[in-house]
Amino acid sequence: MTNHTVKVYPSKANLQKEEQLAWKLAAMTTDFTAIDAEVTEMVINRIIDNASVAIASVNRTPVINAREQALAHARTGKGANIFGTSNKTSVHAEWAAWANCVAVRELDYHDTFLAADYSHPADSIPAVLAVAQQMGKGGAEVLRGIVAAYEVHVNLVKGICLHEHKIDHVAHLAPAQAAGVCALLGLDTETTYQAIQQALHTSINTRQSRKGEISSWKAYVPAHGAKLAIEAVDRAMRGEKSPSPIYEGEDSVIAWVLDGPEANYTVPLPDMGEPKRAILETYTKEHSAEYQSQALIDLAFRMRQKVEDFEAIESILIETSHHTHYVIGTGSKDPQKFNPKSSRETLDHSIMYIFTVALQDGFWHHVKSYAPERAKRKDTVDLWQKVSTIEKEKWTKLYHDPDPDKKAFGGKVIITLIDGTIIEDELERANAHPAGARPFVRENYIQKFDMLTEGILTSAERNRFLELVSRLPELSPEEIQQLNVEVPEGYLVKTQQKGIFG
Repeated sequence: MTNHTVKVYPSKANLQKEEQLAWKLAAMTTDFTAIDAEVTEMVINRIIDNASVAIASVNRTPVINAREQALAHARTGKGANIFGTSNKTSVHAEWAAWANCVAVRELDYHDTFLAADYSHPADSIPAVLAVAQQMGKGGAEVLRGIVAAYEVHVNLVKGICLHEHKIDHVAHLAPAQAAGVCALLGLDTETTYQAIQQALHTSINTRQSRKGEISSWKAYVPAHGAKLAIEAVDRAMRGEKSPSPIYEGEDSVIAWVLDGPEANYTVPLPDMGEPKRAILETYTKEHSAEYQSQALIDLAFRMRQKVEDFEAIESILIETSHHTHYVIGTGSKDPQKFNPKSSRETLDHSIMYIFTVALQDGFWHHVKSYAPERAKRKDTVDLWQKVSTIEKEKWTKLYHDPDPDKKAFGGKVIITLIDGTIIEDELERANAHPAGARPFVRENYIQKFDMLTEGILTSAERNRFLELVSRLPELSPEEIQQLNVEVPEGYLVKTQQKGIFG
């Protein structure tokens, strides 16, 4: 692993492309090193994870709309398929990736990586899989593409902070999606370099999608990136060039959108011939909520055993990291995070709401815990208003620890009762975290899949999909065409409103 310095250069410096971050990302992407068995196992786990959350969300409004948009772009002959629909359905790859990314992202319930910035690396999987289906690629190529996408994404997130400048994290995702598609197709370094730069250039968006009254666009963000990335690769394959150097240029992303002309970033990348293992540093969610709330949900379950009367609580203070305090805590200064009429997308970014409901209920459910009637319950609203957060250096330091076994996203909770009694406890990592009390393994991913698809899939379809994905590296192009999950006929809901596409 080598740390690469990334800074701004004047145009007259004529920075050679081999010295540019985009080229280094492309060179790493096109270094087709053997993939470790442990990495292969985790890729399969994440494909299962994506399928489970996608099927659970197929009849939610944003997913319905995205699916119907995609179905309006049918492709004659070989194309890609859409989660929930028949494997015989064929649409253009960029539209399949669009629909499937929205389905995967809607419940905010799949994998995460947190470092200098935020990310959901599994958002790249639908793009890689859709292009594989359209281009007739097999399981080994799909595996190679997904591994490359994770490697690019995780290492960009380690080195370059976007949220500090209120730029949404699709700016790291789209280059990763483009890299994954290039690796899948076995493209050369030059083409990959151009595609990565185009993907970044077209994917700069502000973080308003995650601020204030959060809308369903939050679920569309990775879909937008996937579509941009696939189109960028298509253009690069046809010989189109891109704005260069996209990271280090005088009028580049870094110079005018991020840290500015004096910027100095460090991005770690594996050396040529070194296995790509970044996916092993990422983690999925046991609970359907923002990742920084995972450990605090587990902590709420534990602390509720010590509280005999919730009405006897005077205040709840959560000591946590800078990120948690300012993004999902009271440091955000978002009144919507205390509003019982807020959207699900807002509530799952309110640790005050999440901790309150987890404390009261002792469980977390991807639908029930966000139901409007649950959010409006008077005793919940009353307790919710008593919760506040504060940043503590200990938790910020753990958040940024470079050692994945030490990195932590938890906090300490201090519950003060009206009579002055204090109940306090802390938890560094979620139970499901790789370094947590009960790290997720294949069995847990399958349990999550079964829980989320119960009552939706037939047992035959469930078994078919799980057997197929377990053999990912050896799957033929024909089998990759079947790497989808079909719901029974008549289950999918259609929108009543029409758009430009019909």
